[in-house]
Amino acid sequence: MNNSANEPVMDRPPATSDLAPLPEADAITSVTTIGKFKIPTDVLRAYTMVFALIAIWIYFHFSTDHIFLEPRNFSNLMRQTAVTGVLAVGMLMVIITGQIDLSVGSVVGLAGGIAAIAQGWLGWGLVPSLSAGIGVGLAIGAIQGGLTAYLNIPAFIVTLGGLLAWRGVVLGLSRGETIPLRLQAFKSIGQDYVGPLVGWVIAAVAVAAIVWMTIARNRARRRHGLGVPRLWMTVGRALVPSLIVVGFIYMMNSYELAPGSKAGVPNPVIIFLAIALAGAFLTQNTTFGRYLYAIGGNPDAARLSGINIRKHVLAVFCIMGALAGVASIIYTARVGSASPDAGQLLELDAIAACVIGGTSLMGGRGTVFGAILGALIMASLDNGMSLKNVEPYMQNIIKGAILVAAVGLDMAGRRRS
Repeated sequence: MNNSANEPVMDRPPATSDLAPLPEADAITSVTTIGKFKIPTDVLRAYTMVFALIAIWIYFHFSTDHIFLEPRNFSNLMRQTAVTGVLAVGMLMVIITGQIDLSVGSVVGLAGGIAAIAQGWLGWGLVPSLSAGIGVGLAIGAIQGGLTAYLNIPAFIVTLGGLLAWRGVVLGLSRGETIPLRLQAFKSIGQDYVGPLVGWVIAAVAVAAIVWMTIARNRARRRHGLGVPRLWMTVGRALVPSLIVVGFIYMMNSYELAPGSKAGVPNPVIIFLAIALAGAFLTQNTTFGRYLYAIGGNPDAARLSGINIRKHVLAVFCIMGALAGVASIIYTARVGSASPDAGQLLELDAIAACVIGGTSLMGGRGTVFGAILGALIMASLDNGMSLKNVEPYMQNIIKGAILVAAVGLDMAGRRRS
């Protein structure tokens, strides 16, 4: 008997959500029950990650003789977070559509190598060299996205092949040599700071934006006939993030490069924060972002709703490639040179940051805020364990165990939802 009539026609790229059963009706609204209390799962997960980060910071601060949270080390920590954070923003968009990208570490190495070759061996200026690096990342993203979206090759296979292929390309182009940066302006992207005054201007703009968004949210709720939070809750929603912003800028400006010379906010952190804000706006406040969640949550329903899945999958891989190019510029500028082995295992750090931050590998769920938290947790673990002189093999064991635990907690939360 022919059962082909009962089999769905999948005229779209395969997604990891195809491996998961459809949710039951009760699971559509994600709520975690703790005793007599029902808490939205996303809210609970976000607070859990924040408290985990605070606990990690407190532990490392006291176990490293109060070095961890000193302004100098805190500035270094934020600089370390920048590369992983930029990659995590792009990886989030890839994962919520039900795809994966295992090649970003190799793309970072190749794009950084191309930019270094352009300014070193070819004698190009700053802008052409940076454009070459980012353009290579964008082109690779387009190639891999096209293979996934239009040829239906699973993203896991495409990007696993890319992980090997692009590493081979940079090894061949660089002839196995480390290429130093000759342009000081290039190095300044990863090594210099904006002045303390600029930092305070950024803080003032950020606080004003937080207050405005809080007021606008309440006005929108009134306009639609919804309940408005009490005054103390509204003040808290504006005050807490504002204090975090002010405290962050204060810590950055407290680092002294020399007696009487304040450092300010590192350039990589400015780039990272700008990309994070743009990513949050794109995923949460645009039709494009809502389509990404729809595609990851139920690809067939998204296709039947008229969403062009192939175009959106191609777009997220292009975004991922471009952000890998940006991360390569930051990485290469911070180190001051490009080497064939640059960027190794960065893809795992980016994926781990997303998963630890609450992104589902099945697609359809995750936030930029969570990915940033995950990147900060990963960087904090690296930084803190290095300060404690933990052996490299033990660092890998600990990070791997934390990643597995994060996925395990996510699955446990799903069962309790």
